[in-house]
Amino acid sequence: MCGIAGIVNLTHFEPILEKHLRQMLGMIRHRGPDQFGIYLDEQVGLGNARLSIIDLDGGQQPIANETKTLWIVFNGEIFNYIELRPGLEARGHRFATNTDTEVILHLYEEYGPDCLQLLNGQFAIALWDSTRQTLFLARDRVGVRPLFYTVVQGALIFGSEIKAILADPRVRAEIDPVALGQVFTFWSALTPRTIFRGIMEVPPGHYVLVRKDKISVERYWQLNLSERTRECNQKVTRQDEANYLDEFRSLLVDATQIRLRADVPVGAYLSGGLDSSVIAAIIRNYTNNHLDTFSISFGDPNFDESVYQYKMADYLDTQHQVVRVTYEDIGRVFPEVVWHAETPLLRTAPVPMFLLSQLVQQHNFKVVLTGEGADEFLTGYNIFKEAKIRRFWAKHPESSLRPLLLKRLYPYISDLAGGNMAYLTSFFGQGLTDVEATDYSHAIRWHNTRRSHRFFSDEISQAIAKVSDAKDNWIDYPPNFKRWGPLQQAQYLEITTFLSPYLLSSQGDRMGMAHSIEGRFPFLDHRVIEFCNQLPSHLKLRGLTEKYLLKKAARTWLPAEIWRRPKQPYRAPIQHSFFPSSPCGGDLDYVRDFLSPMTVATTGLFKPDAVSQLVSKIERGLRLSETDEMALAGILSSQLINQQFITNFKMIPPLGIHDNVKVCVSQKLAIQEG
Repeated sequence: MCGIAGIVNLTHFEPILEKHLRQMLGMIRHRGPDQFGIYLDEQVGLGNARLSIIDLDGGQQPIANETKTLWIVFNGEIFNYIELRPGLEARGHRFATNTDTEVILHLYEEYGPDCLQLLNGQFAIALWDSTRQTLFLARDRVGVRPLFYTVVQGALIFGSEIKAILADPRVRAEIDPVALGQVFTFWSALTPRTIFRGIMEVPPGHYVLVRKDKISVERYWQLNLSERTRECNQKVTRQDEANYLDEFRSLLVDATQIRLRADVPVGAYLSGGLDSSVIAAIIRNYTNNHLDTFSISFGDPNFDESVYQYKMADYLDTQHQVVRVTYEDIGRVFPEVVWHAETPLLRTAPVPMFLLSQLVQQHNFKVVLTGEGADEFLTGYNIFKEAKIRRFWAKHPESSLRPLLLKRLYPYISDLAGGNMAYLTSFFGQGLTDVEATDYSHAIRWHNTRRSHRFFSDEISQAIAKVSDAKDNWIDYPPNFKRWGPLQQAQYLEITTFLSPYLLSSQGDRMGMAHSIEGRFPFLDHRVIEFCNQLPSHLKLRGLTEKYLLKKAARTWLPAEIWRRPKQPYRAPIQHSFFPSSPCGGDLDYVRDFLSPMTVATTGLFKPDAVSQLVSKIERGLRLSETDEMALAGILSSQLINQQFITNFKMIPPLGIHDNVKVCVSQKLAIQEG
């Protein structure tokens, strides 16, 4: 795992300076503190901050091919590099290292961009082809690893994090109102947008070819949930189900085993839920690895799952470590979390993940396996059940019995759990019969979150209104979306609007790499994904039983109290974490400052009066609704984003003479400078 950054000249307007690359790498040294590398020629500068996990001694980047015509910097892991290398050697390629990075380099030399189809991994790649004068940028299929770029003053500037791009003196951060509107609707900006105007993210499953005369963005992988499942739903027998189960187990075990490939110890997260427990159990049952597990407990019992974590740790006999998170911890660390997330946050859930990765680092681990992806690809979230119930109800909208099923959902949201049937019917009955709408499964959630738009200033609201506010224009629907089944449509929306832009980013990569911790995700192995995408719907969601096939597999690996327990979504407290009037709250000066009418007015993103009313409600001891809690986190984090990246952007010291920096300069450039 690493951080990458670089510059490619689209004109000869300004030479690329080593000191600028050193500054860019200095901004992301937390991603890779072990080694640093720079390549420079007339056209391009590449930089790498390395977290050494494979080939510790010989894997320093940038790495070149034999003829020094291709140079690569790479962030991530290619898990099948061992299997790919012999075929390349048989074709005459010669290797100088034992890294997965060099395998990518020779695959590109052999196949060009088509090499991405062969990779099983999580990656962000930057590769310079000096012969063709082309920069190749690529990102993994579902967006586990980030990659951003912008074009300014005749140069394309890229990096693993936006702060590396902002280190270039030509780049200035400015809030994109449309992206802000997306955050306050979907919880994140949707790729290729970021919260900063003109700074774009390479979409998952895409690559970018950068030439002097053209920048092209190309898709190499499409999320496909095609409705082969309709045939399967009619034909699946008990033996068919057993075959599906055997294939699923085999794929998941192999996906887990190859993610243990490392020259450093590998641990695992253990939430106490089904997904992480399954991964930890596979490690225990199918390898000889010593296993350390790590988890989060909460001071607030409404969020705590530690009793199940300890039961699983005892069951698997792991060395278990726990970080206990309080309201005070969340409020104290929130600004630092926003700095690493580089986007407004409508949840505080990334904060405990930040503290968890700190715990892992303190125990001298660099790599952890975890269970992200199972809920999206095997339908573990309540939103899938909600859509199913609403479609069932929509067939007889006058029924008073069918909406009773909704009482089984969202017991953790007091507004809904404590509501009477009239309230629940009104809430979930919005757009009930509009079952052909592309956003049917998510419309209520997005509408509810979008209520926070009332806090936007007139200037921001007007800027958003100038752009079509149709969600269909914001979401990249595949051509055959309408032919998919309802469950598959709901999955697509959850994966494209939540998994990559929020869960794997703000709550995943950014929180892990803040402390130089690499997360690996067996459920996101593309073979597992493609298998799950073709499953009959009832093997994912049977009745209202989520993740049916995974629970069947888990019976042989986990105690019944774990695989049978109802899903408890991972959440963290918001209101109590920021205000001292709440029980156990800490007095946080920055919260009062950033939410004060003067500061809100100066920033210009929100209406001071509306924010003051929200603060007054809290100070009077009133409980916030779920929507208002999200608005509180979103407003506060947006204010922090403005302060940290726009009004008071602070450069971290660049790499210096005491850092382990390898600098490679092209022979032609060296002669000219000499």
